[in-house]
Amino acid sequence: MMNTQAGDPGAFAHFDLSRVPSPAFVVDAARLRANLEVLADIKHRSGAKILSALKAFSMWEVAPLLAEYLDGVATSGLWEARLAFDKYEGEIATYSPAFKAEDLAEIAAISDHIIFNSPDQIARHSKAIIGLRDAGEQFDIGLRINPLHAEGEIAKYDPCQPHSRLGFPIDQLADAHIDAIDGIHFHSLCEQGFEPLYRTWEAIVPFLEPYIGDLKWLNFGGGHHITRADYARDELVEFLHDVAETTGCEVYLEPGEAIALDAGILVGELLDVMDNGMPVGITDISATCHMPDVIEAPYRPAMLGEARDGPVIRLGGPSCLAGDIIGDYRLPGPMEPGLRFAFLDQAHYSMVKTSTFNGVPLPSIWLWDSETDELREVRRFDWTTFRDRLS
Repeated sequence: MMNTQAGDPGAFAHFDLSRVPSPAFVVDAARLRANLEVLADIKHRSGAKILSALKAFSMWEVAPLLAEYLDGVATSGLWEARLAFDKYEGEIATYSPAFKAEDLAEIAAISDHIIFNSPDQIARHSKAIIGLRDAGEQFDIGLRINPLHAEGEIAKYDPCQPHSRLGFPIDQLADAHIDAIDGIHFHSLCEQGFEPLYRTWEAIVPFLEPYIGDLKWLNFGGGHHITRADYARDELVEFLHDVAETTGCEVYLEPGEAIALDAGILVGELLDVMDNGMPVGITDISATCHMPDVIEAPYRPAMLGEARDGPVIRLGGPSCLAGDIIGDYRLPGPMEPGLRFAFLDQAHYSMVKTSTFNGVPLPSIWLWDSETDELREVRRFDWTTFRDRLS
């Protein structure tokens, strides 16, 4: 496994894992508030608008909390846009690599910004766009550009990788493309600090400069690790303010992970231990079904209270997939069935990616407030969730 994922245990260091069934996601509302306060401060000092990216964290139970701090949500197609319209407040910006013609009318009815991936798509849907606007729908049209400036640390997760499908190559931008849009969107970062954003902006300015006066807004997408303790927030504030002042455009950010950074854990249980040249543990947490980025990225999630020394055990899930391996760990307790443990920083990009492959149960979802110690179950899944996805 590459990339041990850092995690701040925060108040979870004092959470009794036996208070919830296993497996379970537990989200700390107090940590969410702390992250949102940081983002609200950036928003107020810079004048930028901040949207929460639902693709990373779409726990709509806390939508009212997000509405207290942010300007709305960023969605990735019709179903996320429906969820945003039904459960969230504020603006809705909807981007997809490609929109289906039959979805466009509903997306237009519930979105403030519709962001296309190429000028050809905009041209292809131009009659529908004109018709929807003539019928009274009010929405802006945006174009996602590919900055052709790679900052990603993992190539297959980098939207600027060679031959990427995400965004229109900025060196192909022409006057006719700008005439059809209200704003420009780009998203090329992943869990990164301010400096890669600044370098990306410097790389695209020469291409955008001729068109700045024709644009209403600029959307810098997501991947900004703003709530991480070492993020250069003052520099970000100054940068966002300067961009808005020099371009005359409204500026948007769409953080996802920063919303729920270190705000959730995934609680699991050791089901069995065997020896196959090293201790091997079977858990009720599956990398395949519950934390697919462990395999796709790949990375090694940090464990709450992992021991500094002692025997190492390889943990894997209960599915039949040979590659359902989470990683090698020193457990915080006896290497025996029944031991409870938890992986850190699992609120984002885990809940949204779970599956019922192999009939593996989905973790229940709990909301805990570390300031009041209030704990309540938000959702529990049964086997019908698995059944109803099939036929």
